[in-house]
Amino acid sequence: MPPGGSSALDEETARAELYGLLSQLYYAAPGPELLSALRVAVTEAPAEGGFLQEPWQQVVGAARAQSDAEIAREYDRLFGGVGKPEVFLYGSHYLSGFLNEKPLARLRADLDRLGLARDEGMSETEDHIAYVCEVMRYLIAGDDVAVCNLTSQRDFFATHLQPWVQQLCDVLGAHPQARFYGAIALFTRSFIAVESQGFDMLD
Repeated sequence: MPPGGSSALDEETARAELYGLLSQLYYAAPGPELLSALRVAVTEAPAEGGFLQEPWQQVVGAARAQSDAEIAREYDRLFGGVGKPEVFLYGSHYLSGFLNEKPLARLRADLDRLGLARDEGMSETEDHIAYVCEVMRYLIAGDDVAVCNLTSQRDFFATHLQPWVQQLCDVLGAHPQARFYGAIALFTRSFIAVESQGFDMLD
C-alpha cells in the first residue's frame, strides 16, 4: 500500500463500497444496470491487496456467463419461493436454528444504541445479510464520528456478522444450483476473512 492518508481513505471507500455491493446482491436479484457494471468491471482486486482478486474475477465471470433473466431465476430459486427457502439469508437461522429469535432481539438493541432504525419499507428483518452489510457500510462511510468509527465497526462485525456469515457461504457455495451466487458466496467468504484479519490487528 502506498504511504499517505489518501490511500487509507481509498481503502475505507473500497470497504464501504464492497459492503454496499453485497447488500444489493443479497437483498434482491440484481437489476440490468448492476449486472452491466459487473460484466465490464476490471478484474484486478477491488480493494487493497491481491487476496480478493481471484474471487472477484469469478464474480465478474459468473455475471458474464449468465443472462439477467437466468440470474434473477437463480435468486428466486435459492432465496425466494413460498415457505422455506433453499438458502436462508438470516443470521438468526444460523445462530439459533430459528428465525426471529434472541440474536435478532440482540441486534435490534444494538441498532437502537447506534441510533439506527429499520426502514418501514423494508420487508426483511434486520438480521438479513443485506441489512447487516448495509449497517457495516454506514459504520464505515457515515458522517457521525461518534457512531461511525473503527470500534463500532469491529464490535458490530464481531457480534452480528462474523459468527454466522461463513455458514451462509458454506451452504450457498455447496448448493448445486448456485452458479452466480456460488461466486458471490466465495467472494463474501474472502472479503469477510480480510475484514476479520483487519479487525484482529486492532487488538
